Amino acid sequence: MELSLRGAKMGGLSGIRSIMEDIALASAEPSDGSGGPGGRPWLNLSPGNPAAIPEVTETWRRLQQEAMDRGFAESTGRYGPSRGTDTLVDAIVRYFNSRYGWDIGPRNVLVGAGCQMLAFMATTVFTGPYADGRRALVLPSVPDYTGYQGLSLDQGGIVGVDPGIELEEGRYFRYSFDLEAVRRQDSMGMMLLSSPGNPTGRSIGPEDLAGLIAIAEERDVPLVLDHAYGDPFPGVAQTLVDPPLHPRVINLFTLSKAGLPGERLGFAVGPPDAIDAMLSFTANSHLHAPQLIQATAALALNGGHLDTLTSEVIRPYYRRRRQVAEKLLHEILPESVDWRLHSTEGGMFAWLWIDHDWFDDLAVYEALKRRHVFAVPGRHFFVRPFDSPFLARHATRCVRLSLSPDESVIAEGIGRLAEALEEVRDAN
Repeated sequence: MELSLRGAKMGGLSGIRSIMEDIALASAEPSDGSGGPGGRPWLNLSPGNPAAIPEVTETWRRLQQEAMDRGFAESTGRYGPSRGTDTLVDAIVRYFNSRYGWDIGPRNVLVGAGCQMLAFMATTVFTGPYADGRRALVLPSVPDYTGYQGLSLDQGGIVGVDPGIELEEGRYFRYSFDLEAVRRQDSMGMMLLSSPGNPTGRSIGPEDLAGLIAIAEERDVPLVLDHAYGDPFPGVAQTLVDPPLHPRVINLFTLSKAGLPGERLGFAVGPPDAIDAMLSFTANSHLHAPQLIQATAALALNGGHLDTLTSEVIRPYYRRRRQVAEKLLHEILPESVDWRLHSTEGGMFAWLWIDHDWFDDLAVYEALKRRHVFAVPGRHFFVRPFDSPFLARHATRCVRLSLSPDESVIAEGIGRLAEALEEVRDAN
């Protein structure tokens, strides 16, 4: 059967699909730890799957059981409101009004199946064909989450703005925003940014945030901020500003990185008119998000469990992982290789830039797979076409490593990365 133009676009191989297939392949290895053919277990440094921290897992198990005991039939045996259950929506309203001094109500809130689905709904509502032409989804600074590449139903519907690159002392670097380049985008329907960022862990600062909000006001478009890694939960990376409450800002939050990635539960907080459009999209496409996990989330918010897990367990866990990974990278990677690490406080990933003509992210990806290691090629986090030849080269000279696995897995994975780098270098 012939696919439509949108079907061909959405049905094609993407970076996020490649990551999910890597997860499936690694998960399919024998349970005895033999690793299957070749006898070497897979080391999965690829996905954004959060670590299975025992205290987090046990808290969610207990709350889920409590939710089932209180109202299993009510949650699972009947349809509910598309906005989200009253219990969870009210919990979100109370939590954010108390924590940030906001004055929001239920009309500011929409519960959905995770940040990615909420971002897809916003992209579909605010970008694409208009009476006066097409308007694009603008990513104000790439690299950014590879899942954003598939949000637009239309070919060419996403534009990525090139970042500045600042070299820092030692083996570190940092991307910076180019607000004027963002302002020059002439077909903007919406802006979308993860902060703290995936893959870099970079958090937007107050001046850059004010600049993006000013552009959103000038162009009368929404700025969607994806807080999947930030405050108030799970707080795995340092944030420089609180989530902003503004008529042009839609904030996205999720429980995925707080320990519930498989449940696909998140929520949007924003201006009522934007939320109302996304609410209709929800009703028209899938009615509502699953309700039993909504009841569990309401218990976590109302009982302060999310704040406790964030401050006492999740944030310290990833801070230690980051410190260990930085130490191992300096100890294990060859001195002769010109590598740099994107600087950040915390985060679930290490974003590496290997600045050599012989380095190619796909070549190293294949060399790592031969060593039973998964990592993510850097090019998946950038949007083509590139504005500059430099960025076209830079995008193929980066790789993302997950910091979620055990420290022994991270250490072994970095060791195999060193081997892969030497193999690719010597072959060129």
